[in-house]
Amino acid sequence: MRPEIIVVGAGGHAKVCIELLQAQGDKVAYCVGNPDSVDSCLGIEVLKSDDHLQALRTEGYERVFIAIGSNAVRKKLATKTTEMGFQLVNAISPAAIVSPSASLGLGIAVMAGSVINAEASIGDLCIVNTGATIDHDCVLGLGVHVAPQCALAGNVHIGSLSFIGVGSKIIPEIYIGESAVVGAGSVVISNIDSAVTVVGVPAKALHKI
Repeated sequence: MRPEIIVVGAGGHAKVCIELLQAQGDKVAYCVGNPDSVDSCLGIEVLKSDDHLQALRTEGYERVFIAIGSNAVRKKLATKTTEMGFQLVNAISPAAIVSPSASLGLGIAVMAGSVINAEASIGDLCIVNTGATIDHDCVLGLGVHVAPQCALAGNVHIGSLSFIGVGSKIIPEIYIGESAVVGAGSVVISNIDSAVTVVGVPAKALHKI
């Protein structure tokens, strides 16, 4: 086994995740991007096709981080790489505060300045972005993205692949379904169904996705 990490992604989100990995003492060997990706990402060579993944696995690389902002694409690539035998790793900033009683999945990113409080549960492939706060007993399903400066009060449950836009606030004991979108700056004071976009103060539904 080679200890270095393969980062899947070569955009802005990947830059942040590379620095998270490095800050926690890991070394990134390569990024894997698209054919139109840049040649390097923060000085890391970018291999410009997912076709490189199998060759990297054959060379002994086993650890991978999916640094893709899109929830659905992140899930798809995580499935692809784990089926090849890669192991998902976490990227957690030393400048984040994570309760020792919190439960963390695999392949998650926890950015600088974020707070995850007592007995919160963060599912696989989640992103808790810069300065976001996840209070006690919250549950984030698979691949949820909580954007910068969001605040989730206690006992909030968010279904898989949902997105909480920058600066949004959610009051206690709210349930949000799967693949929902909360627009930037919204204040959520009532439950949200799956596949619904809500915006505003208080947040109101726009349409079904």
